[in-house]
Amino acid sequence: MSELFANVPLKWVGPVRITGPEIDVETELPLATYESPVFATVNRGARVATVSGGIKAVVIDERMTRSVLFEAPDAIVAFQCLEKIKADFPNLGKAVETTSRFAKLIDMDSQIAGNLLFLRLEYTTGDASGHNMATQASEAVMNHILELCPELKYESLSGNYCSDKKATAVNGIRGRGKYVVAEVTIPEKMVRKYLKSTPEKIAQINVRKNLIGTMLAGGLRSGNAHYANMLLAFYLATGQDAANIIEGSQGITQAEVRDGDLWFSVTLPNLIVGTVGNGKGLPFVEEVLTKLGCREDREPGANGRRLALICAASVLCGELSLLAALTNPGELMTAHRKLERS
Repeated sequence: MSELFANVPLKWVGPVRITGPEIDVETELPLATYESPVFATVNRGARVATVSGGIKAVVIDERMTRSVLFEAPDAIVAFQCLEKIKADFPNLGKAVETTSRFAKLIDMDSQIAGNLLFLRLEYTTGDASGHNMATQASEAVMNHILELCPELKYESLSGNYCSDKKATAVNGIRGRGKYVVAEVTIPEKMVRKYLKSTPEKIAQINVRKNLIGTMLAGGLRSGNAHYANMLLAFYLATGQDAANIIEGSQGITQAEVRDGDLWFSVTLPNLIVGTVGNGKGLPFVEEVLTKLGCREDREPGANGRRLALICAASVLCGELSLLAALTNPGELMTAHRKLERS
């Protein structure tokens, strides 16, 4: 099988100021995309955020998941086995530790449907996004459980209750990846100068478009304008599994007028990024991660969290700029005609 590489335009935009418990940096943002207006919109958001004092960002939680599926003779046996598995949880963790130095089993959730037993296993995975690490660990857990409960039969190493690369409620409720919140307060005069809008207009369109519009459309734990645009561009630039923008884009945008200024935030409960693992050995990825300060000698997991914080800041910048543009008739299409049409 021959190997070819697809060329996707990669640009650095910004810079933007980002602060929080684990970060204090002014950095440019790497984006790789064919949709050229994304570069401009994130750049504008970064500019106004920085002149307003910068973005604050924090990682609330982190975990990677894999669900395993067993078949029992009936629901009663499935329940009895589940009780036995819960009591044996410490030994499940020991089975995980035989597979990796960094994978740690931190929690488990379960569902029984008829005679089927689903276990959603949740791990910390260091600086890796953790797909393969969690899958390998879950295989070891399955083997241990099949010895513990010989009444059960193997059905699947992945039972879709994870849920990997699918828009589901469980990821938003229980978390998958990094749970990150980023926020900024922009003075009213800066909103007018850089965004050509007002705090009131942006707060209103966020409620009416992102929240009410998404509700009418039947959105699933989501209320945003275009998180997927920034996530895809950031994921491709930093060597991530781009398909994870599916659950990653399930996030909530909030906008409020506070003392006449605009408070704006993005919440991303399923941000799946890592600084080690598949895709990270490419020369351009190494260059990008080094420039972002994600190749420093830190405690396990710290570089991955730093990358997640920068990613969330990128999402905020692009989301803010687009919502501002939508408050002005004609601005969005004018920008697209200028940047995308010859």
